[in-house]
Amino acid sequence: MAKFGLETLVDVLKAVGEPTRLRLIALLAAGDLTVSDLTDILGQSQPRISRHLKLLGEAGLIDRYQEGAWAYFRLKEEGGAAGLVRELLKHASEDDSALRRDAARLAAVKEARAEKAQAYFARHAGEWDEMRRLHISEAEVEACLVKLIGTKRVESVLDLGTGTGRMLLLLKDVYRRAVGVDASRDMLSVARANLDAAGLTRAVVRFGDILNLPLENEDFDLVIVHQVLHFLENPEVAIREAARVMRPGGRLAVIDFAPHDLEHLRAEHAHLRLGFSHQAMSDWMRAAGLEVDQVVDLPFAGDAKRSLTVTVWLAHDPRVLMAAADENTFSRSV
Repeated sequence: MAKFGLETLVDVLKAVGEPTRLRLIALLAAGDLTVSDLTDILGQSQPRISRHLKLLGEAGLIDRYQEGAWAYFRLKEEGGAAGLVRELLKHASEDDSALRRDAARLAAVKEARAEKAQAYFARHAGEWDEMRRLHISEAEVEACLVKLIGTKRVESVLDLGTGTGRMLLLLKDVYRRAVGVDASRDMLSVARANLDAAGLTRAVVRFGDILNLPLENEDFDLVIVHQVLHFLENPEVAIREAARVMRPGGRLAVIDFAPHDLEHLRAEHAHLRLGFSHQAMSDWMRAAGLEVDQVVDLPFAGDAKRSLTVTVWLAHDPRVLMAAADENTFSRSV
């Protein structure tokens, strides 16, 4: 636990030292919520809730994420002040009547969110089922990915084109924190509902463009790009962006299709690229400063004329290794 000066401690305690703000902190520790959600849960006016959120934001305790007309709020994952507040929450009584009511209403909000997400998912289930019939099972693809990545824990994971948030759930035992980015607000709703159902608060999802990520340089140890690049006109730009946000020594895993001639996927499923060769993907990765470690093809034993091969590429940023080699050379010369 970080140590604080008296003034900082007083500022943090002032920020949360009011019943409504402490209730807001407890709710936002459980995941992303909008002002509308919080208004429904607390039964207070939107201006009042917004005023309290503004004070918590000024104290550096919560994050705000804009998605079109909606803004989502969440208790910060990082930072000593947020850590201090999380410790305070541990001492809140589960029998407190206000917190119990808030928890029940929060559950209702999340249930409504899940129903909306399921309705969207059901509308598109036929399309996704058709695609799944064309390639090896997702379970086999996921098993391959997990084997390549290994079980060593990392600080942070980024899932680009997160969709339903499946990668965030699959790799939950690997990371301390994770971010999923997607350009579809409907898919983000599905992902949030799935994270809520799993009680996974170490992962968040955010609206963003995979070609222009709203993220800082060198912030992630592992980046996943799962079945996304074939939707892009310029997939090499996405590879460069992935490399930009990777820490030195970080890894990139790309899962996509090998080259194929199923032209109907362009019109029926919006595929702009009909797969990627080993050479093309390796060239893009090397151009982004990465080194390719492994490439695994997963063919499908179905109709050879109407089936897809899934390929998994694993690459790493060599900068840490280079730095270590330089240090060894220096120590030997001394």
